[in-house]
Amino acid sequence: MFRRASALAAVLGWFTVAWAAAPGALNSLQAVRALDNPQAAKALPASFEATVTYYRNDDVDLFVQENGAAVYVLTSAGGNLLPGDRVLVSGKTKDSFRPFIVAERVTVLHHGSLPAPLPVQFEELIRARQDCMRVKLRAVVRTANIVGTKASPSVFLEALMDGGFVDVIVDSGDAQALARMLDAEVEVTGVVGAKFDQKIELTGIRINVQSLADIRILHPSPVKLASLPLTPMGEILGNYKIQDLSGRVRIRGTITYYQPGSNIVLQDGSKSLWVSTLTSQPLRVGDIAEVTGFPEVRYGYLGIAHAEIQDTDIWAPIQPIPIGWQELGFGGNAFNRVSIEGRVVRQVREAARDEYVLTAGGHLFSANFRHPLPSVSLLPPPIKIIPEGSLVRVTGIGMFYSTDAFNGPIASDLLLQSLDDITVIARPSLLNVRNLVTLVLVLLAALVAATLRGLFLGRKVLRQTAAIAADNEAAAALERQRSRVLEDINASRPLAEILEEIAVSVSLRLKGDPCWCEIPAGATVLGNRPADLTHLRLVRVEIAARSGPAHGLFFAAFDPTAPPLPLEADALATGAKLATLAIETQDLYSNLRHRSEFDQLTDLHNRYSLDLQLDDFIAAANQAGTCFALIYIDLDDFKQVNDRHGHHVGDLYLQKFALRIKHQLRAQDVLARMGGDEFALILPEVRTRSEAAEIFQRLDRCFVHPLSIEGRSLFVSMSAGIAIFPNDGNSKDDLIRIADEAMYAVKIAKRVKRASEAEDALRSD
Repeated sequence: MFRRASALAAVLGWFTVAWAAAPGALNSLQAVRALDNPQAAKALPASFEATVTYYRNDDVDLFVQENGAAVYVLTSAGGNLLPGDRVLVSGKTKDSFRPFIVAERVTVLHHGSLPAPLPVQFEELIRARQDCMRVKLRAVVRTANIVGTKASPSVFLEALMDGGFVDVIVDSGDAQALARMLDAEVEVTGVVGAKFDQKIELTGIRINVQSLADIRILHPSPVKLASLPLTPMGEILGNYKIQDLSGRVRIRGTITYYQPGSNIVLQDGSKSLWVSTLTSQPLRVGDIAEVTGFPEVRYGYLGIAHAEIQDTDIWAPIQPIPIGWQELGFGGNAFNRVSIEGRVVRQVREAARDEYVLTAGGHLFSANFRHPLPSVSLLPPPIKIIPEGSLVRVTGIGMFYSTDAFNGPIASDLLLQSLDDITVIARPSLLNVRNLVTLVLVLLAALVAATLRGLFLGRKVLRQTAAIAADNEAAAALERQRSRVLEDINASRPLAEILEEIAVSVSLRLKGDPCWCEIPAGATVLGNRPADLTHLRLVRVEIAARSGPAHGLFFAAFDPTAPPLPLEADALATGAKLATLAIETQDLYSNLRHRSEFDQLTDLHNRYSLDLQLDDFIAAANQAGTCFALIYIDLDDFKQVNDRHGHHVGDLYLQKFALRIKHQLRAQDVLARMGGDEFALILPEVRTRSEAAEIFQRLDRCFVHPLSIEGRSLFVSMSAGIAIFPNDGNSKDDLIRIADEAMYAVKIAKRVKRASEAEDALRSD
């Protein structure tokens, strides 16, 4: 009776979905598979039957197959689908490495049998001929590890086929099975998934396996791990052996970058490749060249190694693609010739390169010019000096390091062919702090010169009267100078300017003898320090600190033939005390400001700082028409950590949790502690809830290993709620409230689930 009811429900569900399908929908999996990416990008409606070949209930990946064709379906977690289920898939097409389906509904019709796995070789896999198909292959397991979270573990195998490596991901957390697999020859049955970069280019193969039962050991490992002899570290290369059967390939494109003896970059339309070569022959950037070499994957992108280059002398330069910060950071322009505008923050000459640090859209990035190799040029060209704050246009090659199509690039910068690739568009404004400081110093110097000249002329007219007047004027000038110094200290003027002004005031009191300070001793010189101190009498006083070592030294230099002035010691002591006051006041101000915006335990942003950050992100998103995500995170069962181990361990637990999270985030992400065991995370440029959920899952997976605290191993479990601006709210209060409510809903669901599991356990007893 139950089977009949299930069959009737399946038939009714099929008719309901079929009736709701849009007219003209693609009605077979083969029709979807026949699409190209431009067609799939039109979000065509599709409704077809197929058989489930792979699905994990806690993930969104679904693979289906029908009549020798297969496709990937992006669906929702918790669908309770099993391999062999006959399903009706309804949704819309989307472009990617291959066209796939974004499911709106997946309806189970009945359970059937799986399609027979197709035997494959590595050459067929690496050409993506069996993408999404259920296959069977033979390989030797080289590594075997447990990855993922404690709640959702997976077995990750690096398997060597006859021809190359493939990644095998098994839905299992059985760690005991790993030792049996290492170096064993196995037969793997699973579904093919492509690994590709931000440019949607194939970079490897992944096999999705439903269970360990789909991995059959054909020949166990010939050697047990425990029986391997110990090898000295310096002799491990004795076991190194590679048989590389990769075939040479030939490509053609325009040279957009050339570093003799190292590499070139070729570009053809929107496609570009990094080519490693030892050639140092003359090559002209902008010429079409033909390259032969061997394919490789470099930093997650396609490349050519061991290359030979032939310049055709055909001039066909590539025009740079104008981009903004978002396009630079996304990774789709890796190795393409691009141009971007930004302001110069800093420029540094290093032994092998010149680096220009720029800012665009509130983000920092680098433009690097690599010096020619010593065999090409003995001396690098002089660095191109660009005033800080200048608006420049930089043209170069987009470089990305360690990236994938799902988590985005980890690091990126621009590579310049020559210093002419950085062009100044606008000079910095003349009205800046440096010029104002210079003007003030010039005026002070002019004032000192005028005062000294007046004193000199006055002594000529009436020596004694002029001397008394000069002393009175000097005392008044010193008092005014001292008052200005105290006002500047309270007004938080830059410390270097204040210390130079103090040195000037002490110099005035010492009749113009040069004075300066070194902060810390010998590192930074501020004031009027003579170039040659050999023939001068030096007097120095420590710039004492209220606690700890001295801040530095205060110096004055005198003519050794002149008698010492009675006020030398008093003047220098006064200058040193003013310097101590200036240094420690600024330290106090910086410390108070940091304490007001950062959590004292974890050194993360606090709630006040998060409010300020949210205001800035909302204003920027409204102006640019972009989105961002707010994730509200709460640690599960943190109270038990305090109760069982004490508050000291609880504090260390929070600190290590925050540190591990920060290591997973990008520079533009903002992590804050809201109080107690609650945290908030702002993710810029995250458009959908699923993207934010994927990032949180990555954060959750980084806690698969416990925190080690004073000999204890403590696992981390956390719940999170997500709010997307502006979809979920237009104000920071709405975003925090919605994310907080979503987080508490997750926590309640976990508690209900634990209670249900406990009740089931009691019943079974």
